[in-house]
Amino acid sequence: MGNRGMEELIPLVNKLQDAFSSIGQSCHLDLPQIAVVGGQSAGKSSVLENFVGRDFLPRGSGIVTRRPLILQLIFSKTEYAEFLHCKSKKFTDFDEVRQEIEAETDRVTGTNKGISPVPINLRVYSPHVLNLTLIDLPGITKVPVGDQPQDIEFQIRDMILQFISRESSLILAVTPANMDLANSDALKMAKEVDPQGLRTIGVITKLDLMDEGTDARDVLENKLLPLRRGYIGVVNRSQKDIDGKKDIRAALAAERKFFLSHPAYRHMAERMGTPHLQRVLNQQLTNHIRETLPSLRSKLQSQLLSLEKEVEEYKNFRPDDPARKTKALLQMVQQFGVDFEKRIEGSGDQVDTLELSGGARINRIFHERFPFELVKMEFDEKDLRREISYAIKNIHGVRTGLFTPDLAFEAIVKKQVVKLKEPCLKCVDLVIQELINTVRQCTSKVLVSPVTYWSPSDSEGLVSPVTDWSAHPPSSCGSSGNGSPFCSSRGRNLVGFGGIWGGLVGFEGVW
Repeated sequence: MGNRGMEELIPLVNKLQDAFSSIGQSCHLDLPQIAVVGGQSAGKSSVLENFVGRDFLPRGSGIVTRRPLILQLIFSKTEYAEFLHCKSKKFTDFDEVRQEIEAETDRVTGTNKGISPVPINLRVYSPHVLNLTLIDLPGITKVPVGDQPQDIEFQIRDMILQFISRESSLILAVTPANMDLANSDALKMAKEVDPQGLRTIGVITKLDLMDEGTDARDVLENKLLPLRRGYIGVVNRSQKDIDGKKDIRAALAAERKFFLSHPAYRHMAERMGTPHLQRVLNQQLTNHIRETLPSLRSKLQSQLLSLEKEVEEYKNFRPDDPARKTKALLQMVQQFGVDFEKRIEGSGDQVDTLELSGGARINRIFHERFPFELVKMEFDEKDLRREISYAIKNIHGVRTGLFTPDLAFEAIVKKQVVKLKEPCLKCVDLVIQELINTVRQCTSKVLVSPVTYWSPSDSEGLVSPVTDWSAHPPSSCGSSGNGSPFCSSRGRNLVGFGGIWGGLVGFEGVW
């Protein structure tokens, strides 16, 4: 592959990234990318803005980046930006880009500082950039702010790990120089997924804010915490410079002057600074794509063959084919089982925030309702002592015993256990009723969203028996019309085996 082919690698991966994002899935394909990781106020946004040469990222106190931002930098003679969610519009004013990022973030996460793993795709064309793709991730935080959930730290951590755990991802770990490197959250998380430091590139910011007499020379020379790809130092604009609208080009010139004039860094000035970092990332990403290209091509081909095979099946689709109906039925039963297990185990796809449901209601029955029923049981200690005394004396008869006989204990315990029958049966009734409700919810979900190869007319044989049973449940303990037993512990219908049997019989219309 020639030089021109190498230059086209990153735009090619960008097209794949956009294609998968537009259809709302990744197709289980890990595309090569650079994930930017760092704590809040570590300088991630400033580094990215220095790459572009424009102020375009939201700023403020607390957590600002609340959705992953996939930033695609593309070299072009003209300068503008465009979003994947509004591709027809070109942004030439980068203040509008910032406003659009904030609006799109609030649209998904709300205005209460919540976070979401759904990315925002932004493409920037500029004569001042090299072809590069980065993912700006939310800053690592420890304390929830405003209406953020108490587990915000773990939510952000899980989101970051979701991106950097992929072997196809390079990790750009941003750490401020005025923080002890051993306490760097970015390097700590990078080390968890990349213990050998093969995929991690270290970026040290705020070198100009270190205490007088100290420097980060050992870190930048890769001596303190060695990384395979090394460290690069940068100097960003201060908050005063940002508020004063200091030009980024002037800031880059000041950065260059800082490294050339500082006695600890002047010998490595050519390997420091934002322009050098951008060149290194461009080269590293291109090489990384080249290394992962064979496996990427293999995965794409296998998925393409799988999709072509599925399309071929649709060409010969016959709604009345018994084999397809059998397959659809098995898929529905399997989906029903998975949904039922999720509702009981509490790991459903959608969490109900309005009321308890499924396994949570059953848990409350056992831990709240059942103990309450036990407490309500009438108990007279004097009567119990009298019964124990009579039982012991009746078992001894004319003899005088030194020990309490086992038969007396058994007789008293059996009598007390009988008293537990009523609350236990009530608890069983409640649990089974909750199971019935869960079954109905899972059944309705299967019927509302039928699986592949299932035509609307096929569902009629299943819907009618279940609906009939729900509308007219059996009213007493005995047998249903088809001879199937159904009985509750209190003379009421609990499980409705007759109705379920009717539902199974209804499958004959589909079989």
